[in-house]
Amino acid sequence: MASSSGNSSGSTQIQNSGSEEDLQQLMDQRKRKRMLSNRESARRSRLRKQKHLDDMMAKVTELKNENSQILTRINVTTQHYMTVEAENSVLRAQMMELSQRLQSLNEILNYINSNTATVDASAATTNCMFQAEEIQGFSDGFLNNPWNLMYSNQQPIMASADIFDY
Repeated sequence: MASSSGNSSGSTQIQNSGSEEDLQQLMDQRKRKRMLSNRESARRSRLRKQKHLDDMMAKVTELKNENSQILTRINVTTQHYMTVEAENSVLRAQMMELSQRLQSLNEILNYINSNTATVDASAATTNCMFQAEEIQGFSDGFLNNPWNLMYSNQQPIMASADIFDY
């Protein structure tokens, strides 16, 4: 009996060691599968990360180009603004000069008109040599085209205005 029980226990050990080996092989196989799966997952993760990095680098390049174009447009616009501002400054100065000339001419006209009225009154009462028509003719010609005064005198307007005391 002892021998039969020894056989049965020996066969159980063989079966156990066979199933342990199978179990170990199964675990090893699962472990290898998991390792391969993990490696593949890590590879896909690295690829995704690399693709994301490449996309970000492309976006950075695109944004740098866009910033450069915007900066160029800003510089052109600023240059255009400065040119227009300089032109406006010149026009403002010309406007001020022309306004001053017009004011001086109006003052001269007022002075001449007041003198013409005085001369007309004195000519009528004292029978002076001047005829009222001649004075009126000069005054009308001047009033019809006051710019003639500007071309007849090559000196600045202010110097001409100094001749008269007003």
